[in-house]
Formats: sequence, structure tokens, C-alpha cells
Amino acid sequence: MSTEADPMPSSAPLARTPLPVMAPDAWPPPPWRRVPAPPPGAGPGDPHRRPGRTAAAAACAVLGLGLIGGAVAGTWLTTGPGERGAAQAAYARGADLWRTVPVDTLFPRTIHSATAGPGGAARHWTRIGVAADAGCVGAFDPLLARALAPVGCKRLLRAAYTDATSTRVTTVGLLVTDADAAGMRSLGKRFTDERLGERPDLMPRPYAPKGTAAERFGDAQRASWRISVLTDAPAVVYAVTGFADARTGTPPQPAEQAARPGATTAPAQAGLGHDANALADRLEQGFRHAMTRPQETPR
Repeated sequence: MSTEADPMPSSAPLARTPLPVMAPDAWPPPPWRRVPAPPPGAGPGDPHRRPGRTAAAAACAVLGLGLIGGAVAGTWLTTGPGERGAAQAAYARGADLWRTVPVDTLFPRTIHSATAGPGGAARHWTRIGVAADAGCVGAFDPLLARALAPVGCKRLLRAAYTDATSTRVTTVGLLVTDADAAGMRSLGKRFTDERLGERPDLMPRPYAPKGTAAERFGDAQRASWRISVLTDAPAVVYAVTGFADARTGTPPQPAEQAARPGATTAPAQAGLGHDANALADRLEQGFRHAMTRPQETPR
């Protein structure tokens, strides 16, 4: 199986929203820099000033700063390196999990939740297809492919699910990137700051296995979606959902909005946003579990 990274489009980046610049004096000085005004008459030659008190105050200040500094240093030495080392090891495992993790770990055959549906209703989904691991060419709308290009594409894993009534279908996907932790944090910040996950022109494309309820699930049938950029792992998790009867004309709505209480859009009323959220959450949980407890069984 080839391990070469799949090239992503290299066209011009999307326009970025500039972040506000905080003026140097926008924040008040910290308490230890606020020097109170001396009382009246307490000048250098004030006979009421006592050198002994001044020296004692200075000594206490030095001692206090030493204790604070020691506590901070002690905390860093006690908790920092171990936690950082574990996080780095898990991140490194995440880059190659697609080679060894069992399919059922990431994409269980059935998924049940007692509260994932609208109003806290129970929901049940069945896996109806798993795509062969591949590259990312054609998997995303062009603008989404461009937005994801900075982190690269090592491998793409996808599966299709249907609900208990076979009227709703969902594609869930895991994009394994080539980026380091800084690159993933940068992408995550951009998606958050520019709200890229809410744009209907940046939707993932469906996986439609033939002979299943999802075989007519194409670009025109997409009705709700979710994209999650993981900042502690080299991965992007997504889900896109729609109706199994191939209907078109449903205005797509981000899963976060479609799952809000009181939402009245077609995706919201049908529970498509809930489907996308629940299945993306389950995939992310399975991936994180495998990162902390690597599996040896080959896919």
C-alpha cells in the first residue's frame, strides 16, 4: 500500500479575516507595577520614615517573589515534560493509525445513542459501506480542498451509515494530514476565526456505495454537515448527511445550527444535523481512543 502523501490543490489561499491588534497600553498595568502615591510629607527627608521598615519591606518583597517563582518553576518541572511527552507520542501515533487500526474501531458496524436525536430522542445507525483508504482528490468541494491544502493529505478514510428507517444517509470521514501540531493549530484557528465550517461552498462530498441506501447520495442531496479540525492530532473529522430518496432543493445547513433547539429548517426537522454531529463525534472518539491505546491488528 502506497504511503506517499496525496497532493492537495495549490491555488491561491482564501482571503483571511485580519485579527484586531491590541494597543500596547490597552491593558492596565498588573498590580505589582502599580506604585501608590506617597502620603503627604513623606518625601526623602521625612523624619517619620524609618530605614528599618523600608529594609524589612524590601526583604519581604524579595522573599515573596522567590516563593512565587519557585512555585511556578516547580509546577512546570512536575507536570510539564511528562504531559508534553505523552501528547507528542500520541500525536505521532495518530499519523500512522490508518495502517493498523481495525475498521470497526473507527467505523463500528452499528452505533446507538439514547439521546442523540432531536429533543433527546434515541437514534440508531447501521454502517452500509466502507471506502478503501485513498487520497483526497475529488473528496471535497474545490474551496474546501484549498482551505485544507496547508496541512496536506496522507490518507482519507470514509464510511457510509443509514438510520433505522433507511431514510437518512451520512458519510463520515477522517482526513489524516501531513501537518505537525503547529500546522493543525493554525488550521483550527483559521476555521474558527473565519467560520469556514459554516460555509455551504466548503462542504465535504458524499461517499455513495452502490447497492445501498446511500447510492443516490450525491452533491445535490447534501443537507447538513460538520467539519472538526483536531488541534492535538493530525486529523480532520467530518460528516455530511442527506435524504436517501435523492431529493434535491433542500438548503444545506451546518449541523451545529440544524441541531439547535427550536430550529425549524428541513435539515433540523429531519434530524440531519443530529446525525452529522453524533456520527462525527463517534469517529473522533474512536480515533482518540486508538491514539492513546494503539492497536496491532491490521486493517
